[in-house]
Amino acid sequence: MDNRPIGVYDSGFGGLSVLKELRNKLPNEDYVYFGDTKRIPYGSKDKETIQLFSKQITNFLIEKNVKMIILACNTVTANAMEYLQANFNIPIIGIIESGVKSALSSTNNKIIAVLGTEATINSEVYTKNLKKENNQIEVLPVACPKFVPLVEKGENSKLEIEEAAREYFKEISNRDFDTVILACTHYPHIANEIKKVFGENKIYINPAIKLVDSVKKYLKNNKLENNNKNLGKIDFYTSGEINSFKENGSIYFGEEIKDIKNKTF
Repeated sequence: MDNRPIGVYDSGFGGLSVLKELRNKLPNEDYVYFGDTKRIPYGSKDKETIQLFSKQITNFLIEKNVKMIILACNTVTANAMEYLQANFNIPIIGIIESGVKSALSSTNNKIIAVLGTEATINSEVYTKNLKKENNQIEVLPVACPKFVPLVEKGENSKLEIEEAAREYFKEISNRDFDTVILACTHYPHIANEIKKVFGENKIYINPAIKLVDSVKKYLKNNKLENNNKNLGKIDFYTSGEINSFKENGSIYFGEEIKDIKNKTF
């Protein structure tokens, strides 16, 4: 058993969709969540910058004595996970493999749309991994740079989100895809707006769901489970504005976030 907390890292509010799933399925675990809202969006930044930011935050989470780190961000997983795993002696789990496995088991016609940040789409990590598992898969990657800033803006941006979704849908509107990977942890927060434009009849993949199953299995296999019988605690940190994180983060997390500490680099 290991009662140390689990570190969860995202560029902003997006990873709260992962933390919410973790909380539901592993409620007795403690967590340290870091949202790098001051430096968002990551999707428009180059690989070296993303790796630098990830290194800084990984060091911070290790200072908080976490037993493992979950990269609750597709952009970080695509551009920095291998770098982090090579430079830090701590279990680090990314989210992309979960999205790939879920999509492959869900698609019927083998045409999969991938909605992600520019950095994730440009990395081609989803395309490579989907085709590696099944070379018959056709991948339709769509970069959606407007989504993350709109999610971070808050609930009042729904009309703008739908407008952006219509712009992105045009790129693949003539294709008969049956599955959509929400390849950014911000996107499950706006799934209703995306579905309204891309089609309610599609299969929408939230990689966080399968990711949590992988984390649960890893903890059990490596005897890292927390033996606390009570609801675990969550320590929230942000590099940005605290009141904004409290207000918008509470909405996306589904429960009030009362205490947030600030950490800048």
